[in-house]
Amino acid sequence: MNVSKLQCGDKCLDLSRVQVMGILNVTPDSFSDGGSYHDDGRLVAEKALHRAARMVEEGAGIIDIGGESTRPGADPVSVQEELDRVLPAVELIRRELDVVISIDSSTPEVFTEAAALGAGLLNDVRALARDGAPEAVAATGLPVCLMHMQGNTPADMQLAPHYDDVLEEVSDFLKQRVDACVRAGIARERLILDPGFGFGKTLEHNLCLLNRMEALHELGLPLLVGTSRKSMVGQALDRPVDQRLYGSLATAVLAVTKGAHIIRVHDVAATVDAVRMTEAVLRESKGEVV
Repeated sequence: MNVSKLQCGDKCLDLSRVQVMGILNVTPDSFSDGGSYHDDGRLVAEKALHRAARMVEEGAGIIDIGGESTRPGADPVSVQEELDRVLPAVELIRRELDVVISIDSSTPEVFTEAAALGAGLLNDVRALARDGAPEAVAATGLPVCLMHMQGNTPADMQLAPHYDDVLEEVSDFLKQRVDACVRAGIARERLILDPGFGFGKTLEHNLCLLNRMEALHELGLPLLVGTSRKSMVGQALDRPVDQRLYGSLATAVLAVTKGAHIIRVHDVAATVDAVRMTEAVLRESKGEVV
């Protein structure tokens, strides 16, 4: 598969090398960094900007802003609350930083309003399953990432994950969502796919997906991988959230060797080094100049 460029609004994302996406959760309850940019429960956009600027300095090509926690068991938020969390951060980061802004949401109104403020990429853990989401994304003209999740919502996705063949079922789901998006008017070349590590999957399911992820290239679309600090790392290594950096780096390196185009992470600087080193080795194996 030859994927080299992705037009993200007025910015062009170079996918000829792996892009690192920095996570910016403007939520009070996300599993790793929830509440980091709030005072007395209220979002302080300047704090979010400071964090985003640091990630850009460390090498992030994309900042992924999320206003609704998708950790296992998370409760939904109202549309207005999500807008109030996300839009001030989008507006400030767009004005101050030269970076692609991604919106981690499933809400049509958030897609529309964030795109109007200059967001360049949309990232939906529900793969545009909410009413009106495909049409809203089509109207923005922006690329979108479709993620696999077993279960209807983050609240119930980890209750009893079961697959007869996890790789086949994830692939079939993504194919169906791609077809649905194309029917809704979203150009195929604007689609990115995410296997959904940690979303309705046991440790064994996650390891199987990562070990065989290259099979998803048959879908012919760029792959985004998000394993940073997730429970699969904690379970495999018996580590709490704040001690999962090294395990997360290992999964990022493995994902790059399997052909991932975007790696979504909390720890940007360390991941950029790990990714660039992996790319250097892979280029040498192809006879390319480092």
